[in-house]
Amino acid sequence: MRDTVVLHPGLGVGHLVPTLELARLFLRRGLAVTVLLVEPPGTPTPAAARAAVANNPSIHFHTLPLPATDAAAAAEEVEANGVDGKSSPPARDPFAVLHRANAPLRDYLRSALPSVRALVLDMFCVDALDVAAGLGVPAYLFYTSGATSLAVSLHLPHAQAALGARSFGDVVVGDGAPLRFPGVPPFRPTELPTAALDRDNALYRKFLRAFERIPESRGILVNTFEWLEATAVAALRDGACVPGRPTPPIYCVGPLVSGAGGEVNNNNKRHACLEWLDAQPEKSVVFLCFGSMGSFPKKQLEAIAIGLEASGQRFLWVVRNPRRDDGASMLANDHQQPEPDLDELLPEGFLERTGGRGLVVKSWAPQAEVLRHGATGAFVTHCGWNSTLEGVTAGVPLLCWPLYAEQRVNKVFIVEEARLGVEMAGYDGETAVAAEEVESKVRWVMDSEGGRALRGRAALAKEKALEALEQGSTSHNDLLEFLRGLDGDASH
Repeated sequence: MRDTVVLHPGLGVGHLVPTLELARLFLRRGLAVTVLLVEPPGTPTPAAARAAVANNPSIHFHTLPLPATDAAAAAEEVEANGVDGKSSPPARDPFAVLHRANAPLRDYLRSALPSVRALVLDMFCVDALDVAAGLGVPAYLFYTSGATSLAVSLHLPHAQAALGARSFGDVVVGDGAPLRFPGVPPFRPTELPTAALDRDNALYRKFLRAFERIPESRGILVNTFEWLEATAVAALRDGACVPGRPTPPIYCVGPLVSGAGGEVNNNNKRHACLEWLDAQPEKSVVFLCFGSMGSFPKKQLEAIAIGLEASGQRFLWVVRNPRRDDGASMLANDHQQPEPDLDELLPEGFLERTGGRGLVVKSWAPQAEVLRHGATGAFVTHCGWNSTLEGVTAGVPLLCWPLYAEQRVNKVFIVEEARLGVEMAGYDGETAVAAEEVESKVRWVMDSEGGRALRGRAALAKEKALEALEQGSTSHNDLLEFLRGLDGDASH
């Protein structure tokens, strides 16, 4: 049998998409690849998983069946406030779900030995390090976000311990001084995921434990390229992020960006929004899209609409239904959702008044294709890492509106370090981002000297991103180094 690398992604499309891109890298190097899928009991097979299986015949997919006796326990894994408090979707505790996959994972690996060359784990699957160790299988981590986020994650247990009995939320209430983590621009404690502000938050304790275990792996593959995050990569490789402990090798293998942005399109025809873009002037359109789990209440949608109308700029805006706080699973974004009623959600007459220069798309658009289109001039984004890299590789400046998880940290990097975007002020407030803020930032990025300078920087980043994957480049060399490590593991 061919040497096989087994990839174990986390839950949700945001983790599956870069995992599939990594799988394709391995396939091109002559390795066989198996991607594991986990379906919590009572959860329909996600559309992204169905499409992944259908569209990747060269990849072997294997579903890890969770024990049926745990179906009742699965209901208890739903976190009422989600992974990140008020701003994120309701979600199952991903660590609990994936921990229950360890027994079927062990059975699968036993059946696949000795052809398994390595097990590559998502951060949420870190407990599977014990499964790999028990079977003598080399285990690596694939960090689907960037090096800056990884630097924060690895240093967070040390920083939390230094606070003693205090929480990062106490730091916010106290002196308000910025946090200083190795390789990361100074940032406010409130830029951390909301759960991290309370040291006793149960899910935060699980994240800390996962971050502590990541260095136990043989190496960490990161979805980035060295030019983009040079400061964070240097801090990681110097061991500064994990004081007193060895840091495993860091392999920058990105940007891992799929040709279709990873979203699921069940229609082979070209999307109508691309035809609309064909008729727009070059770099004239602001694209607004907030990821597979990003949605807003009606009040915020109205403010965005008012701001866009007042800006006078062309726009393409993807609108999703406001989410329901009904305990839906982490994969709810992949289920069939009813289309939004735009007449109900948006200000009266908005669609008619802006029809000549704007287009509102219901629920989904082919994001990567939109970003690569010549008419697209700016991207209002939630700063999810997949979306960030799609914007970078398309050479489009970013207007940052982070919503949950590590997206605020990504925003800090984009604005302060990479200088590839600006933030939408008020995104982390108790009230909606004001219509005036939407209007002013959209005008600024499209019309001002500062906006033109930002577009120049974005064009350079696109050039460097394309170079990173060429033969002899940094990401290419890191991939070869990782593969040489696999050869070394096999020889022992």
